[in-house]
Amino acid sequence: MPSRVALVGVGRMGTPLCGRFVSAGHSVTAFDVRPEREQPARSLGADWAPSAIAAAAGADVLVTVVPGPREAEAALPDAVFGALAPGAIWIDMTSNAPAVAAVLRERAAAHGVDVLEAPLGGSPDDAEHGRLRLFVGGSPEVLDRCRPLLDAVTTTDRISHMGGPGTGYTTKLLINLLWFGQATATAEALLLGRRAGIDLAVLRDTLAGSAAGSDFIRRDLSALFAGNYLPSYGLDRIRDQLEIITGEARDLGTPHGIADVVLDVHRRALERFGSVDGELLAVALLEEAAGTLLRP
Repeated sequence: MPSRVALVGVGRMGTPLCGRFVSAGHSVTAFDVRPEREQPARSLGADWAPSAIAAAAGADVLVTVVPGPREAEAALPDAVFGALAPGAIWIDMTSNAPAVAAVLRERAAAHGVDVLEAPLGGSPDDAEHGRLRLFVGGSPEVLDRCRPLLDAVTTTDRISHMGGPGTGYTTKLLINLLWFGQATATAEALLLGRRAGIDLAVLRDTLAGSAAGSDFIRRDLSALFAGNYLPSYGLDRIRDQLEIITGEARDLGTPHGIADVVLDVHRRALERFGSVDGELLAVALLEEAAGTLLRP
């Protein structure tokens, strides 16, 4: 049955998700701290609320799609959960920190609100066309209850149930750690190869078909070779996520030397370029150090 959805966060990812919820027949009331997001939300068929508490009033499902842990904590005071309908569910699609989410989960539980974490993998275009990846943490029973709503934003084969609370967030952070690590390691290899006299296009194609091949090499290097540093996510947010996952490694007592290196190069990129958008700006930092650009 159609749900009454409170959507908190109408940005790059929240806006296309809003449209898909509405198109699937759900009644959506949206809120964002930026009032200029009202018109895009209304143009998609959603109602607008002046606060997260007002958006949550009587809703069956609360969906949060905010930039990170600080915004999630600020957006979800106790009163938001108290405003939801009895038996409501909170679905957090934020790339959240497990420790912050645990506190918010306790707030939700105090009001009888079930929780499902489902951080997103993919781009705004993936969100618009229903091909996001969802990394889910929570009970199978709650996931089953949420499937009618999740079906509006992706397909069943793109929903990965990772385990209990916290596992979805950690999975998303691990994916990001490995992707950014691959990007910087690949850039170092390519810079070395170029300095050694190897044609970059030939090297890329050779690496792609070798034991060292990766989706980054096969899919994302073309953008870099064209001078596109992927301005779809903020360098400061990348730093924050890498700090969260390296902190989790410290807390759990696992090795994190390589993760520390990946974090360090992104911290230095942030110092160099500032809080701007660019998922591959750490590569730009390496290019500067080498005195050459990775262009075939």
